[in-house]
Amino acid sequence: MRTALITGSGRREGLGFETARQLGIQGFHVILTARRLEQVEPLAAELVEQGIDASALQLDLLDPTSVATAARGVETQFGKLDILVNNAAMLVGPAGVADKDMDELLLEFQTNVVGTWSVTQQFLPLLVASGQGRIVNVSSGAGSFWDPDHGLVNFPGFTMAQFGDMPIPSYALTKAAVNGLTIKMAKELKSDNILVNSVCPGITATHPGTEGFARPVADSAKGIVWAATLPDDGPTGLFFRDGKQLPW
Repeated sequence: MRTALITGSGRREGLGFETARQLGIQGFHVILTARRLEQVEPLAAELVEQGIDASALQLDLLDPTSVATAARGVETQFGKLDILVNNAAMLVGPAGVADKDMDELLLEFQTNVVGTWSVTQQFLPLLVASGQGRIVNVSSGAGSFWDPDHGLVNFPGFTMAQFGDMPIPSYALTKAAVNGLTIKMAKELKSDNILVNSVCPGITATHPGTEGFARPVADSAKGIVWAATLPDDGPTGLFFRDGKQLPW
């Protein structure tokens, strides 16, 4: 059975859950994870009711023991992992350079960068065992030096003014670091036939009130699923949105 694990999939309205649903439709057994098991158990049950093979797993990016335990659980049950979607991330409120709280900054880097690295490291032997491993690091155009719209423009008529003045340099820097990590991972893991790519989903309507300027969750998830199901001769070590390459 082909298997896919998605971090940060504990919200029905979230990108992780929708990514799991779309991968499940394609025939993967999807493993939904979140910091608390009770967040994902009902969501996994909901997918099962829809005819999708799904299960729930507790995984806290900030707890190395939790990550290691989750990896052992997948190894015991499946023996391998075909797809890892590093979706879990944290944005601790808008704040500029002058007023950013350093404890919040450390928490964002610990979650978005160290957490992504830790999960990948623990699940790497299972991805190697797959023989066709795929790693998708969910990033953001905000982490690009050259993406002119930073992932904010997703349909005609949208303007930056609609998004508002929200300084998020710390979040952007974590995603720039994730993009750098993607490049390093891709080079190191290419010999194991593991493809590693970053994907910007764009600004997505995952919370009430964002529907007016953000794209539907299902549309954003398609680009992640595309990167997760690339053929063996597909790209690696690159940055995409909707299957189109973005500049670093």
